[in-house]
Amino acid sequence: MGSVGLMCDDRDIAPFSPAEVDAVRDMWQRLGLPGIIDVHTHFMPGRVMDKVWAYFDSAGPMLGRDWPITYRANEEARVDALRSFGVLAYSSMIYPHKPAMAQWLNSWAVEFAATHPDCLHTSTFYPEPGAGAYVSAAVDAGTRVFKSHIQVGDYSPLDPMLDDVWGLVDDAQIPVVIHCGSGPAPGRHTGPEPIRTLLSRFPTLPLIVAHMGTPEYVQFLDLAEQYENVRLDTTMSFTDFSEEGAPYPRTLMPRLTALGHKILFGSDFPNIPYGYRHALDAIVRLDLGDDWVRGVLHDNAARLFDVRPV
Repeated sequence: MGSVGLMCDDRDIAPFSPAEVDAVRDMWQRLGLPGIIDVHTHFMPGRVMDKVWAYFDSAGPMLGRDWPITYRANEEARVDALRSFGVLAYSSMIYPHKPAMAQWLNSWAVEFAATHPDCLHTSTFYPEPGAGAYVSAAVDAGTRVFKSHIQVGDYSPLDPMLDDVWGLVDDAQIPVVIHCGSGPAPGRHTGPEPIRTLLSRFPTLPLIVAHMGTPEYVQFLDLAEQYENVRLDTTMSFTDFSEEGAPYPRTLMPRLTALGHKILFGSDFPNIPYGYRHALDAIVRLDLGDDWVRGVLHDNAARLFDVRPV
């Protein structure tokens, strides 16, 4: 597919066509929705995004497979794509992989959210001295969601330097999208057990487990059932790409249906190896009912983040 007059990076052009826009919009309009809320999209400083894309291009050791970036384009082209698709609100998932990076990312995210009011102001953190202070500053600045990437950051959520962070997040009840499952490859601190321990200490902590907890689907579903403020996001789940390596057990569908009010749509845009419409189709083809789909694509996140149609 070609572009629709978007100024993309010279090295690549995002496959974003009028036909794709029509297909995406037709899908949510048929459900009677005002649009989509995508809680898991990535916007970050240019040089950081370039490094992320370079990693995917090299099919790094955690991936073990080709991973083309479908929506590789400059920042505003990517924003235009989401808006054209009818995404009412989205996030700027940022995450550090070393000390002295999180606060800088948070400063960038403040400016991004200020110039993109449809973005859910996103912040992050890392286990380091001063983490509590800059997380407190992020809360005061109006952040609406945090991102924690246990795998890439290679840190334990139980690190004592995060004690103040979790306490602040719990008090403010600001959701944390947390990549804590062991997919696409296990890290030293991934898996359900550290999160289970964390929740035993902070039972009202508002966590959104990314990727449905791939591949520990059962254990993270257990935690979402047990803890009132634990939710799951669908990022990349149920797609052909993910089903090939870590299929979601169909025996869990009755439990997934019952937990529909705690499932939020996430895409991983722009870093997905397929079109945006496929991420939506993967949700629909679970055949859990239109009400369930409406909740996942819009209603659940609209309630959580108080997103209202313009």
